[in-house]
Amino acid sequence: MTKRNGTVVNGRFVVVALIVGILLLVCTAGGQNKTSYHVAKKIQVGGDGGWDYLSYDVQTHRLFVSHSDRFVVISTDSDKVVGEIEKLEGVHGIAIANEFNRGFISNGTSSVVSVVDMKTLKVINKIPVGKKPDAILYDVFSHRVFVYNGQSENASVIDAAKGNVIATVPLGGKPEFSVTDRKGHIFVNLEDKNEIVGIDASTLKIFARWPLKGGDEPTGLAIDVDHHRLFSVCHNKWMFVVDSDHGSILAKLPIGDKVDGCAFDPGTGMVFTSNGEGTITIIREESPSTFSVAETVSTQLGAKTITIDPETHTLYLPTAEYGPTPAATAGTPAPKAPILSNTFVVLKVTK
Repeated sequence: MTKRNGTVVNGRFVVVALIVGILLLVCTAGGQNKTSYHVAKKIQVGGDGGWDYLSYDVQTHRLFVSHSDRFVVISTDSDKVVGEIEKLEGVHGIAIANEFNRGFISNGTSSVVSVVDMKTLKVINKIPVGKKPDAILYDVFSHRVFVYNGQSENASVIDAAKGNVIATVPLGGKPEFSVTDRKGHIFVNLEDKNEIVGIDASTLKIFARWPLKGGDEPTGLAIDVDHHRLFSVCHNKWMFVVDSDHGSILAKLPIGDKVDGCAFDPGTGMVFTSNGEGTITIIREESPSTFSVAETVSTQLGAKTITIDPETHTLYLPTAEYGPTPAATAGTPAPKAPILSNTFVVLKVTK
């Protein structure tokens, strides 16, 4: 024991108090960094086959989920399946143009875009495009649909009002996901070139090619329109933050494995990467120049694509359950685990 200013102080007590105080500060900081996102519900869909992109329609509160030979339509008010768009061929994505009451669906097997009446959910036209169309985007600025063809390495551009191809834009690589700044600029990842390409939505000319140095196979792409930031996710477990005005790389952050999708929530400043390993990496935009990994959230194996309801800040990811992986053979050296019948679900992730 020691005596200071007439007061007896227990040395051990002081040390213990200091340690407790430090632990409380650490725990508090950690708690502030957590976002508390979790899988709140699994929306049962069922059926067989694989999946790719899904899109949320803010105007109608409907979720459009690709599944084998159809798009499943889910009401996010009830979390129930309310319809289907059927008889599609190798379906990938849908671009929704509500001002024309039209949806445009990419069919990778038949190399056509199916035009859908969004009220009846019936296919009313089919438009031939390039080879193996995959990602698809509606640009409200130009009223055009951009269809990204993986095998022919170009973009077919459709007049949304007239429903015909008006141009084909050579890209010089295999396109993946795409976004628009809604001011005349379109951006798309080139998976095999490790770069982002910028397309002028009016002239349909390429105005930029920005390399993602250190990135490998960029797939998902999201955008913060207000702060001119692109978020490109790569298969080698990195996300790049890119200035959409100049192409400079502002940050490089670690993410999960087997990523395919990416979403940005303008209301919270959070970026979400959907990792097929069964996680979401959440990245916080602290300022337009400062980004940090906030949390890793467990989802389910195979949940590799993602979309967001920006009004409720709810995330949606499709997936299913898998059976055991078969043994490798000479004919199939890298076999894949089979998707179990009738296990297809959409994960609803909330705070």
